[in-house]
Amino acid sequence: MKVEVLMPKMGESITEGKIVKWHKKKGERIERDEILLEISTDKVDTEIPSAASGSISEILVHENEVAQVGTVIAYVETEAGGVKKEDAESRADYSIVEDVVGITEVSDRKQEAGNPHLSGRNGDRFYSPLVRSIAKSEGISNEELTAIAGSGQGGRLTKDDVRNYAESRSRGSEARRRKSKATGQIAETGAASKSKNDELIPMDNMRQLIMEHMLRSRDTSVHVAAITEVDMSAISDFISKRGEEFEKQEGFKLTFMPFIAHACVRSLRDFPLVNSSIVENPAGNDGAKIIQHNYVNLGIAVAIETKGLLVPVIKAADDKSLLGLARAIRDLASRARNKRLSGEDTIGSTFSITNYGVFGNLMGTPIINQPNVAILGIGAVKKRPVVINDAIAIRQMGFLTLSFDHRLVDGALGGQFLERIVYYLQNFDTAQVF
Repeated sequence: MKVEVLMPKMGESITEGKIVKWHKKKGERIERDEILLEISTDKVDTEIPSAASGSISEILVHENEVAQVGTVIAYVETEAGGVKKEDAESRADYSIVEDVVGITEVSDRKQEAGNPHLSGRNGDRFYSPLVRSIAKSEGISNEELTAIAGSGQGGRLTKDDVRNYAESRSRGSEARRRKSKATGQIAETGAASKSKNDELIPMDNMRQLIMEHMLRSRDTSVHVAAITEVDMSAISDFISKRGEEFEKQEGFKLTFMPFIAHACVRSLRDFPLVNSSIVENPAGNDGAKIIQHNYVNLGIAVAIETKGLLVPVIKAADDKSLLGLARAIRDLASRARNKRLSGEDTIGSTFSITNYGVFGNLMGTPIINQPNVAILGIGAVKKRPVVINDAIAIRQMGFLTLSFDHRLVDGALGGQFLERIVYYLQNFDTAQVF
């Protein structure tokens, strides 16, 4: 029996993916749950296992090529019954279930050309006839409509929201076209001028996406940084005394990160405006709006060897204890490094933390993770002499940096928020850990 391998859906807002590597070639045998390929999206890189056993009969989309979600990217020839009917039916929506690639039986069904039919309702979201009409004329699919933030009452999508999205998409396409042309010109110049001592290294997909994300953040937010120091001596002493006990109980080491994450969550409750996003509406009459989130989704930056950086998200971090945060941080970091994150694991953050101190760096000025309005940078904690009550003492000190968007967060708010984190860390009740 011949079955289709489909480009899986990695998240609600993700419409396409790039094939980074095929682990099997045409004609090779593949077992169920064996890694078949690696894909990369604008959110995450992931290894995809096969949903069936058989042999690869055809590969339609090759390495470094991009395919839309739901596109047939390969065929697997398997024995009759080699893929369960319920597996095929349950994955017909092209979404990943337990990190298994979507796969359906080949049939004579017709693939509709052009945009999907725009119905008045998409799941639990209703679209007015005017919104549907504008979306149709602009070539915006249901998939894209679902991802657009609504500024109307109850998150309803307005005509301005759709028009702004269409304009933004058009500007992005033109920018990519100009960038592609400029890149080609630079490549030609570089190829002609480079000496025998130069090495031309292709930029991988993850690095290109990071580059684009950082440029977008630079061009969106007005970056301002505030730096303070924090005495981590009490927490350091606790880790020294109880760290072994914690590791035996949980199976991993206790670090400063869960304490800092916990302090951030508490501080965001005290200063909710830092836990916000800005929605611009240049074409409308209402101006920009502030979305103040009543929950904390905490992004934690994770370095992936020398390839780059991912920011998986702890959803509802404000509902977790310190122990719950420690477990979530460990889980996300492990899955990020093993390419086991789903698209949903990397979206929806309301505030982010990056720990460059793990490499020994004392301080830095991180770039804001859009659409957040602030990010906390953590420097290395080291013993330093400090003055306490007019006496010199040796303490475990570290620097914290808050980069914030001055369009919304003023210096007073940013400074107060940063010092509240310091207060919670220096007065942490260690009885909360176990």
